Amino acid sequence: MESESFETQRSAIAERLRRKKVIVIAGPTASSKTELSVRIAKAIDGEVISADSMQVYRGMDIGTAKASPEILAEVPHYQINIRDICDPYNVAMYCEDSQIAYRKILVRGKVPIVAGGVGFYIHALMYGPPKGPSSVPEIREHLEDELAKFGAELMYEKLRQLDPEYASTITLQDRQKIVRGLEIMTITGDKVSSIPKPGPADVPEDIDFRRWFIYYPKEVLYKRIEERCDAMIQNGLIEEVRLLLDQGLELNSSAANAIGYRQCIEYLKSQQAASDFERFVHDFKRASRQYAKRQFTWFRKEKDFRWIDLSQYSADHAAELIMQDYEIG
Repeated sequence: MESESFETQRSAIAERLRRKKVIVIAGPTASSKTELSVRIAKAIDGEVISADSMQVYRGMDIGTAKASPEILAEVPHYQINIRDICDPYNVAMYCEDSQIAYRKILVRGKVPIVAGGVGFYIHALMYGPPKGPSSVPEIREHLEDELAKFGAELMYEKLRQLDPEYASTITLQDRQKIVRGLEIMTITGDKVSSIPKPGPADVPEDIDFRRWFIYYPKEVLYKRIEERCDAMIQNGLIEEVRLLLDQGLELNSSAANAIGYRQCIEYLKSQQAASDFERFVHDFKRASRQYAKRQFTWFRKEKDFRWIDLSQYSADHAAELIMQDYEIG
């Protein structure tokens, strides 16, 4: 029995050594994911793969907290500035692009570091994209027209009546998911919740995802979020949105409904009185806090993520923990 146990352990060790490691650093908005991933990349010759659904778009810089041009020049980043604002982009495209990216990084002997807060994208990267049908442009356009005409509340209620289980996993703010859910049911005639979900069996066998979730307690995080919203506005978010509107931002429903951008568009369409600006700031901060809350909820359901409270660990200590795990894990 002891011999068998030893052989089992040795086999497990050999399997871990055979698999290639990819570091995953997730966390809520304003939790210093970019800073930590860059710090680690510089220390261990890594390259960063963004897990942000909006940083793919050129021009969406301030409102997505995109790394500065100086950092992007210093540390290679992927899935940033790869699409014009009018170009479609979805989770399936992200998975394909990011899988190609981390395998190229590995081939060159570098360390892939996935960093971001979009749980849907990170889950899909690790387990494979959703298994629903491909989008049908005519159906999608019709549903988006209905959303614009009747509003998210009515469309969400329609989705809830057709598939209450799936509807319970999203909110009124998830307009793209509302449309996608209705599209899937229109195409297939089945509920979204009945479609098989990717899971552990779909994980690439040769990849070892080393998973971390960094965070601050909510009383600290919410203050950081509000300060960052103020900084984004001071750094030119309104002008950024004005320029993007000229480039066709509203033709891209996903980008136009991104947090910060949606509230800014509403402000620019208002009389832009002092009360309108106050409402814009209030709604921007509230939406950002609500998003952070949803990120906590999402990652609590994800297996194998280890959590680091950055109010208890310095950035240096957190980086050291992640790097040590990479070296010996």
